[in-house]
Amino acid sequence: MIVGKQKTLEEIWDIIKDCKKILVFGCNTCVAVCHEGGNKEAEVLGSILRMKSKQEGSDTEITDSGIERQCEHEYFEQAAEAIESADAILSIACGAGIQFLGEKFPHKIILPGLNTTFIGVVDAPGEFSERCLMCGDCILHLTGGICPITRCSKSIMNGPCGGSHDGLCEIAPDVPCAWHLIYERLEKQGRLDLMTEFIPFKNWLTSRDGGPRKQSRPDIMTDDNTAGEPEQTG
Repeated sequence: MIVGKQKTLEEIWDIIKDCKKILVFGCNTCVAVCHEGGNKEAEVLGSILRMKSKQEGSDTEITDSGIERQCEHEYFEQAAEAIESADAILSIACGAGIQFLGEKFPHKIILPGLNTTFIGVVDAPGEFSERCLMCGDCILHLTGGICPITRCSKSIMNGPCGGSHDGLCEIAPDVPCAWHLIYERLEKQGRLDLMTEFIPFKNWLTSRDGGPRKQSRPDIMTDDNTAGEPEQTG
């Protein structure tokens, strides 16, 4: 899941204060799980901003709405009227959802109300931790299902570094050493031989260093979204 954190009230107010009609717009999937950007959070934030507007003596009109996902075409139709009636949209979706909303409604001012933090998991209610850096070249089959790029503080591909102590990273006493975890996992699986295999240097072109990434599934694409696309060669 994508984890995010709402900007502070002061930040958000500074972003929207010059707008006359604002729609606080939620996304009810990933960021709803971390209780930061769902439709319920949009309703709460809208109420808080209306109170803030009164305190500031502003005449800004603030409404709230939301959809299931701001990263897919099919959900926007139900909110099109609310979006069109606003001068600006304060989206509390992740960064991808915010940008997709802007592409769908390029004539509208789209404002971010949330900081996207990482792809992670729910450790416990209210606790989330990072698990994936979206490097584009997964090696989890070699590391017992534990990502050293994300979970090692130095992103070491062939570890450990030698700085860990009692299974903990040298950077902080509450950070587990990723390679210690990998060793223990592989030991339980009877696959410790993988610790002796050299993992080649990573080609970071599959990550952000190669520019914005895109992938396609021709088997599920429709005629509408394949029309005009160049054929793959080579």
